[in-house]
Amino acid sequence: MESVLRGITIYIILLVITRFSGRRTMGEMTAFEFVLLLIVAETTQQALLGDDFSISNAFVLITTLFAADIVLSYLKGWLPRFAIWLDGQPSVLISDGHVDAHALRRARISIEEILEAARENQGLERLDQIKSAVLEASGSISIIPRPRDGD
Repeated sequence: MESVLRGITIYIILLVITRFSGRRTMGEMTAFEFVLLLIVAETTQQALLGDDFSISNAFVLITTLFAADIVLSYLKGWLPRFAIWLDGQPSVLISDGHVDAHALRRARISIEEILEAARENQGLERLDQIKSAVLEASGSISIIPRPRDGD
């Protein structure tokens, strides 16, 4: 029973920390974020297993973590507000060509990151070519280009 409680507790702690650290953790990772993920994984493994490294304990923990994930997916389906809290919702960073500085600060996104997404996704080179930019709940940035003259 201790393993089940450990598993659920660690799952909830990681979920809350990941949610409050922002959506950038779910997007592409920097080298720093990757190293942090490795350290968190090792720390989590130690917290989950404690002194019991048996296969049966590992089985109980894996089953507990998958069960917690399944329960949360059902809760998100039944409670839309819970789904928004858990997964977040899109944030408009640029609207009709106007940059929302407050939204950028809150999301910890720079103009350079928006321009990078614009280059990768739309082949745009300048900020004035972007009509809208949205930070999606997944952590990716969606770019809507301005219509070109003559279109």
